[in-house]
Amino acid sequence: MWYAHNPGRRARQLLGDGTALLWAALWAAMALAVHRLVQPASQPAPHRPRIPLLGSSVDGALRGVAHAGDRIVSAAPATQGPAAAQALAVLGAVALFVIPVGLMLTVWLPRRLRWTRQAAAAQELAGTEDGRELLALRALLRPLDELAATAALLPVAPDETPDPAPDPDLDPDVPPDPGPGSLAKGWREADPVVLDALADAELQRLGLRT
Repeated sequence: MWYAHNPGRRARQLLGDGTALLWAALWAAMALAVHRLVQPASQPAPHRPRIPLLGSSVDGALRGVAHAGDRIVSAAPATQGPAAAQALAVLGAVALFVIPVGLMLTVWLPRRLRWTRQAAAAQELAGTEDGRELLALRALLRPLDELAATAALLPVAPDETPDPAPDPDLDPDVPPDPGPGSLAKGWREADPVVLDALADAELQRLGLRT
């Protein structure tokens, strides 16, 4: 599983994946342009055209590399100069692609793979009663504000209905709030309503259907 069921989560994932592919394609095109600029078969360095979309500083740096390649060709023996310059052009193009794309992958790919593993495991657990109990336990480890939002969705059990006698310390206009503590109590007692609410909250957190 690579994309979430939730439309908003899926849209963000598609945007991130598209940005990663665009970033890789941009640097691949840049590496090819640099390879053509630096290789010995290209024009002499002073007459080489500028690479589009690059600033003057980056273009100047690449022209410096091209000058270095020309000096290798002129200084090396006739049989080795072109081969050395060609190797320099290939290494420079590969480095120009691998470094920025590799840095992007170290940030983007682990997060995508981690979500994929979590989503696949959650879907498998959701199909069994014991698995949903594990999902509920996972949901109990979320921040308190998320647990409070989940607890607010729970129906008030008949035995938890407030006593008809008014309590002077309570506001009669405010309904009783189960609170996050009731979720832990319900999980310990294997309350099916609480377990289902917590398991569904964990699935929703991952952007999956409940």
